[in-house]
Amino acid sequence: MPGPRIKTYERPKKGTIKRLVKSLWKHFKPELIISLVTLVLSIFVNLSGSIFASMITGLLTQAIPMKLSDPSVSILTGSYNVSLLGGIPLNGVNLVTLMIALGIIYLVGVICSWTWTRTMAIVTQKYLNLFRIEMFSHMQKLPVKYFDTHQNGAIMSLYTNDIDTIRQLISQSLPNIISTGLTVVGCLFVMLSFSIWMTLVVIAGTIAMFFNTKIVGGRASRFFVAQQKSIGKVEGAIEESITGLKVIKVFTHEEDSLKDFEVVNDELYKNSTSANIAGNIMMPINGNIGNFIYVIIAIIGCILYLTPGAQNLSITGMKVVDAKEFYGSLLVPFLMLSRMFTNNISNFSQQVTFVVMGTAGASRCFGLLDEVKEADDGYVTLVNIKYHEDGTFEETSERTRDYAWKHPHKADGTVTYTELKGDIVIDDIDFSYDGKKTVLKNVSVYAHPGQQIALVGATGAGKTTITNLINRFYDIADGKIRYDGININKIKKDDLRHSLGVILQDVNLFTGTVMENIRYGRLDATDEEVYEAAKIANAYDFIMRLPQGFNTMLSGDGANLSQGQRQLISIARAAVADAPVMILDEATSSIDTRTERLVQKGMDQLMKGRTTFVIAHRLSTIQNADYILVLDKGEIIERGNHESLIAEKGAYYQLYTGAVELE
Repeated sequence: MPGPRIKTYERPKKGTIKRLVKSLWKHFKPELIISLVTLVLSIFVNLSGSIFASMITGLLTQAIPMKLSDPSVSILTGSYNVSLLGGIPLNGVNLVTLMIALGIIYLVGVICSWTWTRTMAIVTQKYLNLFRIEMFSHMQKLPVKYFDTHQNGAIMSLYTNDIDTIRQLISQSLPNIISTGLTVVGCLFVMLSFSIWMTLVVIAGTIAMFFNTKIVGGRASRFFVAQQKSIGKVEGAIEESITGLKVIKVFTHEEDSLKDFEVVNDELYKNSTSANIAGNIMMPINGNIGNFIYVIIAIIGCILYLTPGAQNLSITGMKVVDAKEFYGSLLVPFLMLSRMFTNNISNFSQQVTFVVMGTAGASRCFGLLDEVKEADDGYVTLVNIKYHEDGTFEETSERTRDYAWKHPHKADGTVTYTELKGDIVIDDIDFSYDGKKTVLKNVSVYAHPGQQIALVGATGAGKTTITNLINRFYDIADGKIRYDGININKIKKDDLRHSLGVILQDVNLFTGTVMENIRYGRLDATDEEVYEAAKIANAYDFIMRLPQGFNTMLSGDGANLSQGQRQLISIARAAVADAPVMILDEATSSIDTRTERLVQKGMDQLMKGRTTFVIAHRLSTIQNADYILVLDKGEIIERGNHESLIAEKGAYYQLYTGAVELE
């Protein structure tokens, strides 16, 4: 059955930044305190150093072109009292000492900057490591429905592109915004102490920068978010094409596949181009606004400098401009401060885009974490038991081939045990994937211990859906499913699935040895048990012919094996699990006729004494089934064994004789 429509990315949720910061604070409080303290110190030191350096520059700017009244006096090392062409007297100033002090200030700034930068780099990588683990762990607990409604490429993009935007946000954008904000506040305070008139010019320019950032930056932010969405689509298209590469080549759909890819790639191209155009022009515009501010301040400063009796207003009050002090002690430092102020405002506007991208990425990652875990209210568990000579049994911690359901009763606090026999009753169930279209209607199945139940019908008839409900990959809306008389909703899902061995039509092999892939069915299986399982599946001989036998490495989903060999390994995996109930979803569909005969013997041995549900297109493989259920459009239209159904000459007879194809 086709699943519901694939979902795409949604808009960032409100409070994402707050949630991210709280999460960081929870895990790395001491490191963040160290980083924040050193960041503030770094800003304070750099701001002080810049003011100090600008004042020295102002004094030197006055002193250098002026003639000394005493040529023997050294500007750098002497102790003197001299007025240079009416300039500011340098009274006993030792500039070497001042330069050393300035060097020490900047050295402290470097140490602080190195400390907070290194600390944030470590915190960022540690946090992302924990975040990825948390995401992956949570993803493992999500219901199958989530993966049916989300593209694999989009999910993978969360762990790559979106995580990278969070890295940028934590390690660079947020610290830069804090640094910029504190620097701007510090600069503003100092500038106000110098001259309110010139500070008003800076504020006016800042307002212009703000509107530029709001208009251009807002546009850029929207396109950057769209770019991230497009990246997810491109990755989804690439992942889908790689997975279906053989199908594409078989049907020579390379050109059509390329056209489909070009559509999503062009969307990414357009969004990325628009985002980068808007993002790249924002900085030059703000930079030029800063240049205009610089020029206007210089003009105003010159007017104040050249106008006799001009008054300068600062937060300390109004006073007449002293031409001897104004140029070196006020105008030059103020120009450098205004440049620092506007540069930081421009840097802040640039970070807004990355904050938006990081927020969008964090929102999507948190969206995965907010997905509701697979519900499990079960309390009945599966335990190993050992029998006594009188036929009674008791729970044991040792692994045995005998199991029982441990059923605690909350009402009276007692515990009862029900022997696991494999009696499954599906009683009049209805089911829909989306709540709209009915997939199963009035379906009832009775599987007694040791019986083989075969499900037959066209694709989409509901065969696999029935097995998905037994596994509780999906829960039914109406009707009941009982396992050994227990409603499966009361059984813990992990324990329920441990009692079910499943062989799927689509084989998934993992990177690792053949031994490890078979042992995936039961991780504590011994080597001898793995060998025995391979023999049951008739996989032992071909495995021993591999270059390193059971130690042969598999990669790329077992690409170095044939489809039949991959299926044999999956059957061996189910055999080593040794589950009391087996579900075979077209397990031999990918195996040739000769191999099928070999496997069927192993399958017969594997199914012996087990309740088995078999979904098959090859009707020759289910002739010995105890009951055959024929489904059509979600309803059971015929049931019985092979002989009785042939005698009825109904739908099964037509399928078996080839009068009607399964599809």
